[in-house]
Amino acid sequence: MVHTGYNPALVALSVAIAVIASYTALDLGSRVRDAEPGRRIPWIGAAALAMGGGIWSMHFVGMLAFEMGMPAAYDTGLTLLSLLIAVGATGGAFAWVSRTVAGTRDILVSGPLMGIGIAGMHYTGMAALRVPGNLAYSIPVVAVSVLIAVTAATAALWLTFRRNEVWQKIAAAFVMGFAVAGMHYTGMAAATFTAEEAGAHAAHVSALAPGQQNLALVVGGATFLILFLALLASSIDQQRVQRDLSASEARFRAAVQAVRGVLWTNDAEGRMVGEQPGWSAITGQSREEYQGFGWANAVHPDDSPSSIAAWNETVREKRTFVHEHRVRSRDGTWRHYAIRAVPVLAPDGAIREWVGVHTDITEQREAEAELRESNEEIQRYAYIVSHDLRAPLVNVMGFTSELDATREDIRAALQGHPQAEGIDADLGEALGFISAAVTRMEGLIAAILKLSREGRRSFQPEALDLKALLQRLADAQRHQTEAAGAEVIVASDFPRITADRLAVEQIFGNLLDNAVKYLDPARPGRITVTATAVGARIRIDVADNGRGIAERDHARVFELFRRSGKQDRPGEGIGLAHVKALVRSLGGRIDMTSRLGDGTTFSVTLPRESATATRTGADATPLAAE
Repeated sequence: MVHTGYNPALVALSVAIAVIASYTALDLGSRVRDAEPGRRIPWIGAAALAMGGGIWSMHFVGMLAFEMGMPAAYDTGLTLLSLLIAVGATGGAFAWVSRTVAGTRDILVSGPLMGIGIAGMHYTGMAALRVPGNLAYSIPVVAVSVLIAVTAATAALWLTFRRNEVWQKIAAAFVMGFAVAGMHYTGMAAATFTAEEAGAHAAHVSALAPGQQNLALVVGGATFLILFLALLASSIDQQRVQRDLSASEARFRAAVQAVRGVLWTNDAEGRMVGEQPGWSAITGQSREEYQGFGWANAVHPDDSPSSIAAWNETVREKRTFVHEHRVRSRDGTWRHYAIRAVPVLAPDGAIREWVGVHTDITEQREAEAELRESNEEIQRYAYIVSHDLRAPLVNVMGFTSELDATREDIRAALQGHPQAEGIDADLGEALGFISAAVTRMEGLIAAILKLSREGRRSFQPEALDLKALLQRLADAQRHQTEAAGAEVIVASDFPRITADRLAVEQIFGNLLDNAVKYLDPARPGRITVTATAVGARIRIDVADNGRGIAERDHARVFELFRRSGKQDRPGEGIGLAHVKALVRSLGGRIDMTSRLGDGTTFSVTLPRESATATRTGADATPLAAE
C-alpha cells in the first residue's frame, strides 16, 4: 500500500476551476433556449467546451495535487478520450434540456447524462494514469461518486433552466462545482495504489513536486483564459440582448405615445411604486403623492371609489383591467381616460407587476356628447314635425270624408245634367287619390314617429338565450314559411348575450319576415340562422336563397322609405332602417352581402355584454373590469 496525500493549494485551484467552469457553462447553456435557430449550435458548443474542458482541467489539476510517492505519466490517447467524453456528454445534456419543447422531465434525462459523462471522464482519465504499481477500486465508493455526479448535475440544470436570478445561477454553479470536485475526490478515495518497489516516495516528492506545481498552474491558467473568453462572449451577447430590449422598450413607448397613451406600472399588489414619469406628467403628482394608492387622489371624486374597487377586484382575480375615469390634469381641468392594464407573470405563474396605459379620450367623449345632443335634437325635431303634420292631415281626412258623404247630394243636384255622370266619376276618382295619398302620408308619419320613439327608448338589458329566442321567432313565422314552401334552420351553437329582449326580437323578426317575403318561388326556400364568435362580440347571420338584391341597390337598402327590386310586396321601406337604428342602439352593426338571383345574407354583430346602459350628461361611465 502507498500512503497518499494532497497539495492543499492545488486542491483549492481545482475546486475554483470547477466552480467557475460550472458557472460559465450554465450561463452559456441557459442562453440556448432563447437563441435564434442559427445560433443554438454555437452556444451549445461553447457551453459544452466550457463545462467539459473545465471539468477535465479540474480533474487534471486534482490529479497533480495527488501525492502518491510514485512517478506518474499519462497515456495521451486515453487522456484526450477523457476530454472528448466530458465535452460530448455535457454538450448532449445541454442540447437536450435546452430544446424549446423541453420541460422539467427532460432534466431527468440530461442531468444523469451529464453526471455519467463526468464520471466517465474521471475514470477514463484515471485509466490513462501510468504508475509503477497497481490500481484497484472500491466498488461501493465508485457508485457513491457516480451518484454524486448525477445528483449534482441534475440539481444544477434544474436550478439554471428555471430562468432564475443571477444569484441563483451562482448558487447552481457552486452546487455543480463542489459536486464535480466532490465526485473527483470521492473517486480518488475509491482508488488504492500498490507500489512495486519501495523507497520511491521521497524521490518522487523531491524531484517532481515543483514540476507538478508549475504544470498545474499552466493548466489552470489556460483554463481560466478559456473560461474568461467564454464569459466575455456571454457578456457581449448580454449587451446585444440589452440593446434589443432597449429598442423594444423604445418602440413600445413610441406606440403608447402614438395612441395618446401614458404608460405606468404597479407592483404585484396593485400599488404604484418607483418612478412613474408618465403619470406625473399628466397629473403633476410627485413620487411621494402617487405612491401606493395616492394616485387615486388625482381621480375625480365621483369616479375614485368605483375605480379603486374595480382595481382591487381585478388584482385579486388576476384579470385584465379595463376601466374609464376622469383625471385631474396639471392645469386643474378634468380629462377622460380609458385604462387598460395587464399582469406580467413570472415563470411560476405569480404576478410580477402590472403594466397599464391611460389613453386620453376627452375629445372622443366630447364628440360623443355633441353627437348625442344632435341626435336628440333630430329626434325631437322629427317628433314635432310629424306631430304637426298629423294635425292638418286629420283635417284633410275629415274633409275628404265630408266630400264623400255629400256625393249623393251632388248627384241629386246634377240630376238631368248632361255631364252629371262624368262629374261624379271624376269626383270619385279624385277622392280616391286623396284618400290613398292621405293613407300613405299617415303611414310615413307613423314610421317617423316610431323611429323617433326608438331613439328615446330606454333599453332593459338581460341575459338572453339566443337559440331559444330565434327559434321562437322562426316558429311564429311557420305559417308564412310553410305557405311559401320554405324552411327556417336555426343553428344550435348560439352563446348567451346580454341585450334588450324586445330590440333583439324586433331586429331578427324583421329580418326573418323579409327573408320569407322575398323568397324565389322558382325553388324551395331555405333560410339559415348561424352564429360566429368575433372576439368579445357575436355575429349572427340570417342567410336565404331568395331573389337577392342587385349590386346597385346595396347602398340604399337601409335608407328610410327606400325600397329596391320588384315592388310586388306590401311595405313602406322602413323595416331595414328600423333594424339598423336598433342594432346601432345596441352597440352593434349590420352588414349585407347579396347577389341577384342567389340570395341575401344579413350579418348582425352585437356585443356579448350590454352596451345599452343609460348615460346621463357627459360624465364618464366606468366600465366593468374584464
